[in-house]
Amino acid sequence: MLNVAIIGAGALGTALAQSLSKNLDNVYLYARRQKVVDDINNLHYNKDYYPNVKLNENIQGINEFGILSDADCVVLTIPSSNLREIMKHLVEFIPKDCLIVSTIKGIEKSTSKTASDIIKEIAENPVAILSGPNIAREIVLNLPAATTIAIDSKEFEDPIREIFESDEFKLQFNFDPIGTEFCGVLKNILAISTGICDGLNINDSAKFAVLNKGFVEIQDIIVNLGGQPDTILNYCGFGDMVTASTLTVSRNHTLGQFFGQKIVIDENKTGIVFEGKNSIKSIKKLCDEKDMDSAIVDFVYDVIINKINPEYAFEQLWRNL
Repeated sequence: MLNVAIIGAGALGTALAQSLSKNLDNVYLYARRQKVVDDINNLHYNKDYYPNVKLNENIQGINEFGILSDADCVVLTIPSSNLREIMKHLVEFIPKDCLIVSTIKGIEKSTSKTASDIIKEIAENPVAILSGPNIAREIVLNLPAATTIAIDSKEFEDPIREIFESDEFKLQFNFDPIGTEFCGVLKNILAISTGICDGLNINDSAKFAVLNKGFVEIQDIIVNLGGQPDTILNYCGFGDMVTASTLTVSRNHTLGQFFGQKIVIDENKTGIVFEGKNSIKSIKKLCDEKDMDSAIVDFVYDVIINKINPEYAFEQLWRNL
C-alpha cells in the first residue's frame, strides 16, 4: 500500500486527490487552513473550489506534516512563491527516498530558480515533473485527461503508474526534466501573449500567427537551456500551450486580456497567482544572458513589466514575426 500526499488543496491539488483516490486506499490532502481540512474530513467537500463536487471519503485532509514520516510520494500543487517555505518544513518529516512530484509551473522571483532547482537545493529526494494540458475542473469530474511526467530514472515509472494512471488519466513519460519543466513555465508567457491579443481584439489569423511564432521560439529556448527539442511535442508542450493560450480557464491568458484592455488588477486583494507574470522577468533575463532573441518574450515583457501601450507593443511584435 503506497502512502501518498498532495501538498496544496487548491483547484489542481483537490482534483488530483480525487483522481488518485480511485487507485489508493488513502490520499492525504494538505491545506494550511483548518476550516478547509475540517470540511474535507467531515463534509467531503472543498467548498472554496468545488462546492458541488463530493470528494471521495478516502481523501483525508491534514494541516501538519508529521503524519508523512512514511510517505512514498508527495505531490506539490502550490504556487512557486510558497515552495521554498513549504520545502524547508516538509523535508524535516518525509523519508529521503520519498518521491517528490512537482506540478509547479513558475520560477522563484528572487533567484530565477525553477521548482526542481529549489527542491534539489533543499532535499535529497528523487524528483519528477508532472506537466500537461490538465484542466482541474475536468479532472475532478473524472473526465479524460493526459499528462507528461518527466523522470530521471525508469525505476520510478511503475510506482508512478500505480499512483496516477487510470482509464481516464493517461500518462506519458520522458527523461527530459529540464524541457518538461520549462514547457510549463514558458507556456504561461505564451498564454499571456495570446491573451493580450484577445484583449486588443486582434483578428484570429494574426493571433494564431503569434501562437505559432511563440511555439517555435519556446522550442529554441528549451534547447538552449539544455532540454530536448522533441519534448515540446509531448502533452507538456503542444497540448498545454494550446490549452493555456486559447481557453478562458487559463489565468495567464485572462491576465493578458486584462492588460490588452488596459485593466489594472489588484493581485493582493484577489489572491490570484499569475505564474507567468512572476516568471517573465526571469525568462527575459535568461534570454538576454544567453543571447537568445524572442519576439514573444519581448512583447510580454514590454506590456506586463515596462507597461508599454499594448497597441504599440503589438505593432513592434508584428514587425518581428
